[in-house]
Amino acid sequence: MFGDLSGMMDKLKQAQQKVEETKLRLNTVLIDEEVSEKLKITITANREIKSIHIDPSLLEDAEELEDYLVVAMNNAIQKASAINDQEMAAAAKDGMPNIPGMDLFS
Repeated sequence: MFGDLSGMMDKLKQAQQKVEETKLRLNTVLIDEEVSEKLKITITANREIKSIHIDPSLLEDAEELEDYLVVAMNNAIQKASAINDQEMAAAAKDGMPNIPGMDLFS
């Protein structure tokens, strides 16, 4: 009914390995988000913050700094999530065995 079960298990292991490799690779994909040339955030595609650069002029106005941080972080996370989702879906789809009726990634 399902064909070669051992072959499918091997394919699933390969898919899992490919997903893990993709996770590691996404740690090296950096996304920079800049707000008004006064604040720059760099995060990985796995949504880990790597650096934050704050222009000294922002240190005088906490409210403005907070607003810029929220905007920059939300934008960076949104971009990183889109890249992460796309790459992880591709990694999972490439490694999945062909099981009739189980087209999960269309």
